[in-house]
Amino acid sequence: MTTEVTVNSNICNLTHRIKGENKGETIEISIESPCDKIQSMQHMEVPVMEIFGFRDNCVVRMAEEAGCDVTCIVPCAILHVCHIESGMMSRSLVKQAGNISIAFEK
Repeated sequence: MTTEVTVNSNICNLTHRIKGENKGETIEISIESPCDKIQSMQHMEVPVMEIFGFRDNCVVRMAEEAGCDVTCIVPCAILHVCHIESGMMSRSLVKQAGNISIAFEK
């Protein structure tokens, strides 16, 4: 089963679409994005065993290599997709939640 998410980066005024599919030992990620930095990550094969560490994981390394800002929320969304596809995050919980957000107080 494929996981699909939409990331609304309101700070950048950009929308990104991320799809992931479990292929056994890897999660295949495809991204549609108007951001040049994110486009350089548009096709990724993420090893399942490299999505667990907070500081040292495959997705964060790729985002750093692409020149993403440390506050970019796309790598976090990619990790969510990887965790859903690997079974580490419940699909039913995600569907129940609907979305996650960061709201800046005025």
